[in-house]
Order: sequence, then structure tokens, then C-alpha cells
Amino acid sequence: MPGISRRTLLTAGAATAAVAVGGTLTAPAARAAAPTLPNGISKDKVLAVGMDGLRHDRIGAAKAPALKSLMANGTYGTSLLYANPMAATSSGPGWSTVSTGVWPDKHGVKDNTFAGKNYARYPGFLARLKQVRPGLSLFAAVDWPELDTHGTVTPGADAKLVYNNDYAVNDKLITEQTEDVLRNQNPDALFVYFGQTDEIGHNNGATSRKYLDAIDVQDGYLGRLLAAIKARPTYGTERWTVIVTTDHGHTDGGGHGGSSIEERRTFVLAQGPGIAAGVRPADTRPVDVAATVFHQLGIVPEASWGLDGRPIQQRSTDPFDSLRSSLSPRVDETGIPADVLGFTHTAPSGWSVVNDSMGTGGVTEWRGWSFTTDEFWSRTQPEQYRELNVRARGVFAVADSDEWADKSFSGRYDSTLVTPAYDVGGRAAVTLAFTTLYRHEGGQTAEILASFDGGTPAVAKSYTSDVISRPQSVTVDVPAGASSVNFRFRYTGSNDWYWVIDGVEIR
Repeated sequence: MPGISRRTLLTAGAATAAVAVGGTLTAPAARAAAPTLPNGISKDKVLAVGMDGLRHDRIGAAKAPALKSLMANGTYGTSLLYANPMAATSSGPGWSTVSTGVWPDKHGVKDNTFAGKNYARYPGFLARLKQVRPGLSLFAAVDWPELDTHGTVTPGADAKLVYNNDYAVNDKLITEQTEDVLRNQNPDALFVYFGQTDEIGHNNGATSRKYLDAIDVQDGYLGRLLAAIKARPTYGTERWTVIVTTDHGHTDGGGHGGSSIEERRTFVLAQGPGIAAGVRPADTRPVDVAATVFHQLGIVPEASWGLDGRPIQQRSTDPFDSLRSSLSPRVDETGIPADVLGFTHTAPSGWSVVNDSMGTGGVTEWRGWSFTTDEFWSRTQPEQYRELNVRARGVFAVADSDEWADKSFSGRYDSTLVTPAYDVGGRAAVTLAFTTLYRHEGGQTAEILASFDGGTPAVAKSYTSDVISRPQSVTVDVPAGASSVNFRFRYTGSNDWYWVIDGVEIR
């Protein structure tokens, strides 16, 4: 996080309960009273906890009993963030993504200046809850005050705690007052932020003993909040969901903002009604936090909200994800750890890859359309936009002539991914929907072709410019009497760029 003035505020609703202004507050003079919230209206309730800079692969080395209990009894999905030029792996974009449920190319926050923020179009989930269900009792507590001053998290809250970034002091104070709110009042949805893991990560590195100790301290705070929920006199009649997430990871030596895998690490952990225990999905993203909050409160998002996320318990039906168990380790790639399983050339059932015109040689992993993961593919070469493949989930298909050409080859890259045949009998038109990341260069082609009843494929769409992780749709008329259609994704090139396809649906 950037350096900021250490002005400390404790705010309850619109009124100021306690204020210390000027200089640095190292410890509260006395414990302030918890702010007063309106009485809640829902038996469905959500506590969302944000732990800044918590690298999830370090949790296992910590004691962390509360986090590990939630993992055992809930759903825990890990994934990777974007990188520049979409946004830096820093807190402004990270918490904006969590709060709004959309990626930085929508919410507009690319770094910790918050320049370009578009919260009017994509508000945080507390603000959205207040819009659609104003009777809900909403609470927020943060000690990185930018999350309040820029409107990232706290708008919509009926009461809020906003402290400076003296995390060793104020994480604890936030815990005490949130604990009081949970035990003695009736909130419906809460967002609580802790910052000490990020601070220790910067100062001591993510592989240090002090970082593990910081995880344990925050885990203790989380455990206190969970105990406060269970101590509620009405707990037996309530349906509580607890969500824990982070905004970014850290390098081993400490720091973030760049494109390394360690800086891009993120997770969403949730336990509550309808959320399966012990599940480790490969298709979870940080934009899913807001969608999960809405779902657990019984709120169906409107299409106009433009959410990129979905509830954490909603699994992908994408056919590529069926290939996860057949993924293999690296063959020719050298920058990918040997224990990372991440590619196959075997297409899903009903699909096929046609390489009849494909050149010879090249890097094995990328010879023709491949099926891979973000953890595997984005390691091949950093900062070439592969990190921007944010709207793909789990396993996706990629044609990458750039990486293929990193080993001796002859001829051109020419590969076609073919869908199964879909029934179109009696229909006037058919729509192919999918998500794509396409990076263009003049020497390559990318075409979608449609073939009805096994006839000659006809071009339905061509790409001649970049498409950076966007949903796409192509609608074609169905010829009279046609009964089936299949689509083909044909990519050609020679040491050019790449084309990603995911989430294919026929409508």
C-alpha cells in the first residue's frame, strides 16, 4: 500500500463517535463503544472478511485453526489475478474487484491512486444491497482508510469503522468492536478488513516466520468473530455465511504490484447454507465474492448490474473443465515448475482438433490447439497479456503460435478446434457464445466457421484486432431444412500471438 497520512477516525453512521486527528495514533486512549446499527430484517446473514496480502499457499504452514476449519467445512477456490496493463496487483484494484464483483476493465481502478474509478456504474456490494433491499442492516470496518475515502467498500453501510493503517493496533480494535456488534446487535451483512498480513509481507517477506505469525494473529481475530456469531441468542434460527478473501499475494521477499505468480495469488473461501464442505474448485475468481453475498441473501442480480462473478457454489458446465484430471506436466517449457499439471491436446468428448495443415516441430505443449490453465499458460512468458485472461475459468482452449515458435519449427501454425454437432432443427438462427482473449498481429488469422449438416464450412466471424478477455456471440441463420451445426475455430500464424476460447455455449 502507498504511504498515507495516519489520521484516525471512528465513524458510526453519519455521526462521529470518536476522533483523533493529527500525528500518528499508536494506540487508542480507551476502547470506544461499538457503533449502533438499525435492527436487521433477514435470517440469512453474511460476514465477509478481507485479509490484505494473504498469500494462500502460506496458510498451510501457519497454525490458522479458524481458516483451516472453514476450508474443511466450506468451499475453497484459488486463482490468479490480472496484471498490468489491466491493473497492478495492488490493493486498490484488488479490493475494488472483490467489492464490485467486476474486473478492473469495468470498475476502472488500475492502481492505488483510484484514478478512473467507476463506482457509480459498478458500486460495491454493500452499496448495491442498500439500493435493492434498504431495510438490511449493513456494517463495514476498515483500517486502510482509502477503502472509505474512495468509496470502495463502505458506501451503503449503516455504520462503519474507519481507522488508519496502524494495523497492529487497529486490526485488534476492529475485531473487538465487530465482535460487540455481532454479539449484541442484529446486522445482516458485514465487511471487515484486516491489513497486518500485507504490512508484514512488505517488511519481512511472505516466506518469513513473522508472516506466518501475522496469519495466526489474523486467524485469531477471525476465530473471535466466528465465536461471536455462534454466541448470538438467535443463532439457531439464523443462516450465516462466512466468506474470507484477499486482494493480492506477495513475492517471497515481500512486495506486490507486478506480474509474478506469487503476486497474483488470490482465493475465495466460503462456508454457509448450500455451500459444500471440503470442495476445492478450480473455476473460482475474486469477482465471485459479491455474487456469493447476493446469492446467500436471496438476491438475484439484474443483468444491468453487469457482474462478472457468480456464486462460489455454482460450478462451470464448460466442456473443457472435464479435462482437468487428464492434464500433464511440462515437456518443452522450462519456466513452469515440473509439478504443475496444465496441458493436454486431447479434446473433450465430441470435440476435435484438426492439425492436417499444421507445421512440424515447435514447442510440444502448444502444437495445435491445447487445453490448459491460467496457472500453467500464463507462466510461459510474463507481461504479454496472458495474465489478462481473467474471464476464462478452469481449463480453457488456446492456440499460441508465439510460444509454439520458441523451439525449432517449419511451416505455419494452422490448427482448427471443432465443436460437436448441435441440433438446430426447426430453428431460424443459432447463436454461438463464448469468452475470448485474442491478441492480434498482421501475419495471423482467426476465423469462426459454421458448417450445417456436414456441409462446407462458411466464415461467420473473423478477428482483425485485439479482444482482451470479453464475452462474444456470433449468430448465424439456419438454412431451410438444416438439422445440425458445428462451429470451427481456425487459427493460423507463424510466431505471432494467440487465441483463447472458453465457456462455449450454443443458444
